[in-house]
Amino acid sequence: MPARYSRHVLFKPVGENGQRALGRARVAIVGLGALGTVLANHMVRAGVGFVRLIDRDFVEESNLQRQMLYDEEDAHQAQPKASAAAAKLRLVNSLVGIEAHVADLNPLNAEELLTGVDLILDGTDNFSVRFLINDVSVKHGIPWLYGGAVASRGVSLAILPGETPCLRCLFGSAPAHGTADTCDTAGVIGPIIHMVASYQATEAMKILIGDRQHLNRRMQQWDLWYNHYTSVDVSGARKADCPACAHRSFEYLDAEIDGETIQTLCGRDSVQIHPVRPADFSLEHWEQRLAPLGRVSRNKFLLRFRPSDDITLAVFPDGRVLVQGVTDPVAAKTLYSRYIGM
Repeated sequence: MPARYSRHVLFKPVGENGQRALGRARVAIVGLGALGTVLANHMVRAGVGFVRLIDRDFVEESNLQRQMLYDEEDAHQAQPKASAAAAKLRLVNSLVGIEAHVADLNPLNAEELLTGVDLILDGTDNFSVRFLINDVSVKHGIPWLYGGAVASRGVSLAILPGETPCLRCLFGSAPAHGTADTCDTAGVIGPIIHMVASYQATEAMKILIGDRQHLNRRMQQWDLWYNHYTSVDVSGARKADCPACAHRSFEYLDAEIDGETIQTLCGRDSVQIHPVRPADFSLEHWEQRLAPLGRVSRNKFLLRFRPSDDITLAVFPDGRVLVQGVTDPVAAKTLYSRYIGM
């Protein structure tokens, strides 16, 4: 047993058998922002054998206040979060297999990215993505840990298919766009991020070593600033008519996509446009094509094109584009069509 895990081994609920179980475990983390970076840090340092990192975004300066794996150079170079996190974590623990995916989780790739693991960890800020995770979880019988944080508030819940209520039992459907607070609209303090993600990581370890006896099946809610804590018994919330876990109707996973997916990123003055099928963009080709039309910068993961001082198009190799500086999907699609022409 490597010396790095000696303190885990001394902790009786883990011990040598538990540490070996962690070494055999496989985990997927969706979202490498605030929660996701803390989760990934804990999983890799704990010696989870394989960690898959999934995130669509790149590092910006405003992330550095709470997203613990990134630094100013990552923001300056607009490094994709998944690859930047993977690079940092490989320096932490070379014994862990780390797989990074710079990708937008959607119905076309969700099953590929979220299966072949023992546990899914939610580091997202998007309820539609969470319902997609929930569909994969229920369909394939993979536990997942829901978590969220905004302002000074946080929430977490373990979801065990067939045993506990699933997310659709509890919430039915995703809230209407723009009706829920986000970190970009209400702000967030770093400590609530660490509290929620550390709680998720602890419950993850219990699941991965098989200690279901001590797993907390209640929904935990905190407000650190106003000193509130609530533990909600949701054991009776399983619905006999739940579309997902009762009727096995996976509406988010089976959603038909017959055109570009266009999503406004609340509070970020950005709109994401994703083609119906992944493309195979040559960033070098697009740098040459767009350079006469504005300022262009490129790394091996993405290209940033600025046709004006207040508009930026971030182009990814799979054809996905973030149009920054607009909130209107029509305006974003106009810019997308003008410069990308697809």
